[in-house]
Amino acid sequence: MGLQLESVKGKGYKIPENFELLDSDQISNDLNSQSKGQLNGLHIYQSLDSTNKAANQLIEAEPGKASAAVILSEYQTMGRGRRGKNWVSPFAANLYLSMVWDFDQGASALQGLSLAIGVAVSRALKQLDVEGVKLKWPNDIYINNKKLGGILLEMVGDPAGQCTVIIGIGINHAMPERSGEAIDQQWTDLTAVSSEPISRNRLAAFIINHCFDVLDDYQLKGFADYQNEWQDMDAFKETQAVVSTVNQSTEGTPVGVDEFGALKMKLASGEIKTFIGGELSLRALSKD
Repeated sequence: MGLQLESVKGKGYKIPENFELLDSDQISNDLNSQSKGQLNGLHIYQSLDSTNKAANQLIEAEPGKASAAVILSEYQTMGRGRRGKNWVSPFAANLYLSMVWDFDQGASALQGLSLAIGVAVSRALKQLDVEGVKLKWPNDIYINNKKLGGILLEMVGDPAGQCTVIIGIGINHAMPERSGEAIDQQWTDLTAVSSEPISRNRLAAFIINHCFDVLDDYQLKGFADYQNEWQDMDAFKETQAVVSTVNQSTEGTPVGVDEFGALKMKLASGEIKTFIGGELSLRALSKD
């Protein structure tokens, strides 16, 4: 399960000092009044395939009644990132959270939502005095040019009308080194970047608070209200990068996002080309 033990000379083994299990009472204590009024169930599991899958099962079991439910798990056996990648999910080491939210205006009203959720997560981290938070388009959280977390959105229902969105959020909290060896890119965790210990329960509560705040009126406001804040944290701004699909790659310089959350990239010709999310991948070009 990826739980890292510490050796104690002459005594045996113990769990790490920063070990903390998720606790619904502790999380509830740090929810603001708005979140407490909206929360429709806080479900905490010892182990799941993935919190997004559990959220989908909750939607199927209670159609139209699952909005504002939150699912957390200590461990994921099949945690998922974008493009089908595995999300490394050791036991009680990181935060694996999914929330459910109903919308009635369809997918077109939700453009840029993953970026706005990124802003919400960054606000939660800043409230916990985590400095240097950056956002990588369209859904990654970075600190010191290393990945701290990610966001995975999945839609259920009618893309043109009533639909439900599952918002999956993973944050590296205290990733065991052995588990981190399975990650195929540079990564960091909150233990490495924070001068003071951060409670996973408080982290969960603050993320719920700020995400609920964004989700509450997102389909009315859209991404435009968060555009400038996102761009202030753009991890790849003015950096040579490449946007890739399975069949094509485009090199250029990211120059921010538009009011719908589409990436703007300046090509060598001077043309500004925009890219929407989906199955695109953005990465920095090597300086070598």
